[in-house]
Amino acid sequence: MVAISGNIFLTVFNIIIGMLSGSTALVAEGAHTLSDVLTSILAYIGFRIGMKPADEEHHYGHGRAEPIIGMIIVAFLLIVAYEILSEVYVKITIGEALAAPDMTAAVMALIGIGVNITMTTYLIRTGKRIHSPALIADGNHQKVDIFSCCAILVGVIGAQLGFPVLDPLVAIFIALMVLKTAFNVARDNVNHLMGTIPSKELMEELKSVSMDVNGVKGVHDIKINFMGPYASAEIHVELDGDLTLRESHKIAHRVEKEVITKIETITSISVHTCPFGECDVITEQTPYYRN
Repeated sequence: MVAISGNIFLTVFNIIIGMLSGSTALVAEGAHTLSDVLTSILAYIGFRIGMKPADEEHHYGHGRAEPIIGMIIVAFLLIVAYEILSEVYVKITIGEALAAPDMTAAVMALIGIGVNITMTTYLIRTGKRIHSPALIADGNHQKVDIFSCCAILVGVIGAQLGFPVLDPLVAIFIALMVLKTAFNVARDNVNHLMGTIPSKELMEELKSVSMDVNGVKGVHDIKINFMGPYASAEIHVELDGDLTLRESHKIAHRVEKEVITKIETITSISVHTCPFGECDVITEQTPYYRN
């Protein structure tokens, strides 16, 4: 809600002041912040759908709704970049007169820098506090707008000094940043849909938590399936070969409980038990043993 509210404020004033001051770059930044509003709303919808529990038709939940929404966001970003570049083309190539924007555009750029720094800091700090990779990523995305506003400030000042072409050139720079953001969002969401491991740190945390369970002597063949805001996992744990089936079963359930309790990202896990030192590792992963 902070991100959406802040970006609505910036969108309205960037576009109004950009049009009144004659700053193509500021209008372009307004279009960019409008896309931030739309993408934040879409991300919220995707998150709400993704957090729906598993049902008879979706045994692993609805988490992949987030990367699907992410690909829709990419389409919005591409449209915004196209609109910005089209405006610049009209202003430069066709020969529309280039007039230097007045200093109100510079003032708006300074306001934009302050608002974006505040939102970026708040989003990243909150994301770290609640362990939300999505919120941290959104904060880092918001950071792009800080550089956009700095570029607009330079463009307006340069135009006032007798280089009005700097303003549409800054708009091109903003469009390129939008395209770069679209590429990064597309890459991340394709990786999610393809089941790429979220991070090596999550793998190591899963190993560590499992090895801390009393009776577990080794861990191997770990698989993590990223489902948007959460993940499911499969793991092989090595136990004393002389344990009874009932004892092995209890340890496996303790591993499941510890992992789900201590690792917020993982919401379900399947634990396979095998005798220590006698396991046939079915993948190329190196077994992880207790020292």
